[in-house]
Amino acid sequence: MADRGLLIVFSGPSGVGKGTVRREIFESSENQFQYSVSMTTRAQRPGEVDGVDYFFRTREEFEELIRQGQMLEYAEYVGNYYGTPLNYVNETLDKGIDVFLEIEVQGALQVKQKVPDAVFIFLTPPDLDELQGRLVGRGTDSADVIAQRIDKAKEEIALMREYDYAIVNDEVSLAAERVKRVIEAEHFRVDRVIGHYQDMVRDTVTVR
Repeated sequence: MADRGLLIVFSGPSGVGKGTVRREIFESSENQFQYSVSMTTRAQRPGEVDGVDYFFRTREEFEELIRQGQMLEYAEYVGNYYGTPLNYVNETLDKGIDVFLEIEVQGALQVKQKVPDAVFIFLTPPDLDELQGRLVGRGTDSADVIAQRIDKAKEEIALMREYDYAIVNDEVSLAAERVKRVIEAEHFRVDRVIGHYQDMVRDTVTVR
């Protein structure tokens, strides 16, 4: 049986560039992660593809999945639900494949309660002025929504202490490389590999 994969939880404030950094990672020829597509009730933006960027569902459909216990995590953020389907994640991890979750902070804290040995990575902006500029430049939100997102970002940055790593997105390629190095190192943590060595010692026949 393959070793169980790592669950990688990747979060950060809206507008920090989570999706851009994640795409940079996944476009690499060395990528060995499985991206877990999140589900949301927010409107589909131009260029987004259902089942690739998000699973787009109605509020009623999403709430039914919650009632059925079919979400690993979910959160309501600026009037919309976001969440992660449970069965798909477990099936992929059991195959020994690392699963990469790009989710909101509220959802990440739920995952931490259920899967404490996951790897939690927080992507930060260089500063809040830079973050606001990115939100304005995106051109998808009103001034009121941007103000809400900045207020929310302040709350989320304060929760960075719940994560294992904080990575600054000052340049996409550099941020992506930092994330990959973190995940590579996590595979060599003693508490993740010691079971193999304990088995090796137990199964070794002493030759006299």
